[in-house]
Amino acid sequence: MSLATRLKPAGSTGFGADSTAEQVSEGLSLKGKTILVTGCTSGLGLETCRVLSLRGADVIGAGRSRPGAEMACSGLPKAGVGMGCDLSDPRSVRGCVARIQSLGFRLDAIICNAGILGTPTLHRTHGYELQFFTNHIGHFMLVLGLFDQLAPDARIVAVSSAYHRFAPREGIRFDNLSGRRGYNAWSAYGQSKLANILFASEFQRRYGASGKTAYSVHPGLIPTNLARRSSSGAKFFLRIIAPLFLKNVQQGAATQLFAAVHPDAVALAGHYLADVNVAKPGRSANDPGLARRLWEFSEELVHEL
Repeated sequence: MSLATRLKPAGSTGFGADSTAEQVSEGLSLKGKTILVTGCTSGLGLETCRVLSLRGADVIGAGRSRPGAEMACSGLPKAGVGMGCDLSDPRSVRGCVARIQSLGFRLDAIICNAGILGTPTLHRTHGYELQFFTNHIGHFMLVLGLFDQLAPDARIVAVSSAYHRFAPREGIRFDNLSGRRGYNAWSAYGQSKLANILFASEFQRRYGASGKTAYSVHPGLIPTNLARRSSSGAKFFLRIIAPLFLKNVQQGAATQLFAAVHPDAVALAGHYLADVNVAKPGRSANDPGLARRLWEFSEELVHEL
């Protein structure tokens, strides 16, 4: 158990920092539920898929390559369906949407788990900074593309990060989403993770009254492949310093799994969760005007792609 989990007792949900995905889903039957998880091939995504499958859910796992996703899904307790979905490539996202539609799946939840972190130098796709496009726009396109496949009480879980507090002062720099006016890896990552929170909160405002719900979650600091593109300094921190505060993958997957399937999570819809409880996000995350502006911007961008 890390120092962080020892210092944080269970919260009002009865769970806490040291709770695992298996523990928060204990006693639940997910038979008859179909759940889509992005980033299914390793880390939090793979553990989330495993526990969902263990509880009886039909899992659709999306990964950057279809063969990798199919391999990961074939090894689940109940074999799932692997999908190719490179979130930085609109054609790949639309292909994933089309395949899910053609197979007639009804989705009870989408867990937007995949992402990239801290690319040390500026990379762009379709004219936009890669982390913003991959972590936010790709998932926005996926969820809205599958809207008609959602069950009436479907849940959308956006995996954010406490690093959303590293976003620029104004929250989202709409005048610099290309990175051409300056690039800082952690500020760009923070901006993309703030966008995940704003997306979930705006989805809840738009569709919550219909029975659909949305959540943003911070899984904790986890030793996964997320930082594979990060700078050497960030990798040093994660390898040497962060272990004092790290959760393991089983603990890291708990909050997103709780949000996606636990009955008690419904009362927390629209909130930012961490350690399987409601948490307080940064100031910009509570700005409904910013959330609405980002949604409208994202709709226009996706329409143009």
